[in-house]
Amino acid sequence: MNFRWLKFKSIQFVVVLFALSFILGLIPPSQEEGMYPMSEIEKIDLKKAGLKLSNKEVYNPDGVSLVDALVNLSGCTGSFISEQGLIITNHHCVYSSIVRSSTAEKNYLDNGFHAAAKDEEIPSPGSTARIIESYQDVSEEVLSAIENIKDPLERTKALAAKTKSLAEAAANEKESIVADVSEMFTGKTYVLFRYRIIRDVRLVYAPPQSIGNFGGETDNWVWPRHTGDFALVRAYVAPDGKAVPYSKDNVPFKPKKFLRVNPQGVEEGDFTFILGYPGRTFRHRPAEFIKYQQDYMMPFVANLYQYAIKTMQDLSVGDKTKQLAFANRIKGLANTMKNYQGKLKGLKKLNLVEQKFEEEKQLQRFIDADQKLKQQYGNVFANIHRIYEEINSTAAADLWVRQINSFAPSVSLATFVLNYVEEIQKPDSERRQPFQEKNLKQTLAQLQNLKAGYNADFEKAMLMKMMLDASKHKQSARIAAVDYLLEGNGANLETIFKEFVDKSVLASQIMQKEYFESLLTKKPEEILGSGDQLFNFAAKIKLQIQASEKATQTNEGKLNKLYADLVTAKMIWKNTNMPAGQAGFIPDANSTLRLTYGYVKGYSPADAVYYEPFTSIDGIIEKGNTGEEDFAVPDKLRTLYEKKDFGKYVSNRTKKLPIALLYNMDTTGGNSGSPILDAYGNLIGVNFDRAYEATINDFAWNEAYSRSIGVDIRYVLWVLDKFSGAENILKEIAVN
Repeated sequence: MNFRWLKFKSIQFVVVLFALSFILGLIPPSQEEGMYPMSEIEKIDLKKAGLKLSNKEVYNPDGVSLVDALVNLSGCTGSFISEQGLIITNHHCVYSSIVRSSTAEKNYLDNGFHAAAKDEEIPSPGSTARIIESYQDVSEEVLSAIENIKDPLERTKALAAKTKSLAEAAANEKESIVADVSEMFTGKTYVLFRYRIIRDVRLVYAPPQSIGNFGGETDNWVWPRHTGDFALVRAYVAPDGKAVPYSKDNVPFKPKKFLRVNPQGVEEGDFTFILGYPGRTFRHRPAEFIKYQQDYMMPFVANLYQYAIKTMQDLSVGDKTKQLAFANRIKGLANTMKNYQGKLKGLKKLNLVEQKFEEEKQLQRFIDADQKLKQQYGNVFANIHRIYEEINSTAAADLWVRQINSFAPSVSLATFVLNYVEEIQKPDSERRQPFQEKNLKQTLAQLQNLKAGYNADFEKAMLMKMMLDASKHKQSARIAAVDYLLEGNGANLETIFKEFVDKSVLASQIMQKEYFESLLTKKPEEILGSGDQLFNFAAKIKLQIQASEKATQTNEGKLNKLYADLVTAKMIWKNTNMPAGQAGFIPDANSTLRLTYGYVKGYSPADAVYYEPFTSIDGIIEKGNTGEEDFAVPDKLRTLYEKKDFGKYVSNRTKKLPIALLYNMDTTGGNSGSPILDAYGNLIGVNFDRAYEATINDFAWNEAYSRSIGVDIRYVLWVLDKFSGAENILKEIAVN
């Protein structure tokens, strides 16, 4: 592989690189905050920390190394564990595939799935795997494209256009190569990543959700944990190695590298490290950004999702078909909801917003003390504050219009129709991307998801809630579509909204194929002149969405430059005032490959409370005896427990079967499914969560409370062996 790190060519980038190198160059052996880009690991003394491999064995730009076993699985991470393309990841990462493959008669979600032979493996249409091929600095090309653009909106558009064109030019469909440009430091550094893509991913093994999702939402983001959150899939390609969708003629992909499994696992205090694709962190963002998250975005989303989850649960009581239909969405919403609730608790407990404001006051004093710095960066915080005053004033409306189409499928389809009939009038080259001829088939196919899981009662409940909420917005955040319904109408609010939903939304034929397709042949004025209240409502939402998006792009254009200035000033400040190695200053996570390292370690979340770093099968039985639904224990697991049939998978130290482990590594969303590796690079677990206190990792990391959670490889192997009798899998991964 041809991995290359950034080469900063302008004077500005030389300053940044100097500061970055100085700070990272003498990192002490004790584990600190850090999701390190692969090329930066040469600046970390991993040997002293406990690694028994050379850095080249972890990452080798000129040869094969552990990173070649890593896979990006559509928002999660996975890793190859056999030469036949077998991938281990989390149960929750393939949850949607399991649900799609399940029926009331063949319920793989409840009963689990095991393919005893390759021809029994289940295709998962739409699932992809990406393996990194190379990357290169494209900062100069990107920044030169926006260098002379003063208008913030045009700057944002030009930035998006340039990164898109670079990615398209680097892609090679014939060779199964796709590409992305990732922003490493906002407004400063951009890297082009090339990935080998695989389009045929099949389900090989999934435990029943009473193992794979044991504890459900009760235990989500909580320690102690007893969840067997793992699953196995396999990557397939055409016989010539090309990426093609499912075909019976496809063959297992042969990776350059696969991980060896260590069935002995690790014990407390042992060195561990993780390779993976962490999603997004925001540690270099200003206090105003975090305040917006705390005061507006997270409370709004958490409350809305909580209501949606409760509604779906109520609607599906005693109905297994509805429960399966809602299962994937409930899990996704609940994961975000609880994450945000944890973040809000952490933000307030740490008073992080005030801490960030205090840090910025210190940085401002540092800038003001140097005339040159003051001239360059003296107004950064004042300008950021002015922009966020504007953002905050319309926050409630912006958040509302971003969510409405997700919870009201009829409104979403009506909005799509209005966009379609407007865009289709334009020459193909001038249309928005989803409406261009080359993309139309895929765009229309995606709409089927709205219809497939449609539930009128759910749409009604969500529309009623969201419209009643909108009626209480302050003047600067009004929703025009809702106000339109209220104009000149003196009836009770709930009565007005109920009449609209019943007569104009639920009574619409828009979910019917023939009627929907007939709408696509009309002109905008025909639809809007029909008097259909659903389209009048959707039209006003469409206009408000467009206005909101334009304002967001304008603000992003302004903030992009300000964030870049802030990072530069902060680097200079830290380099000047902090001892070398005191703190790492690395790019925020952005779904690109990173390394984090640490130790198996417990923690104290509160006074007089200490959490040990391992749970055991005893805890499954203890929780199962409570009788709570989330803690249902499979009969076979109980039988094996009563017989003490744990085989060779018990801990040498505790003499118990380990279930989950805790460690002080720096992870976030996207690290789900990441391999947890021992000092020799062997697989000893699969990362799947963080402790509740560590949900705040996206904004701040602290060794005292930032703990991540993984399923212990010994439990994975025990489930495969004793619970499922999956001898074919154990043989394939050389553990039998």
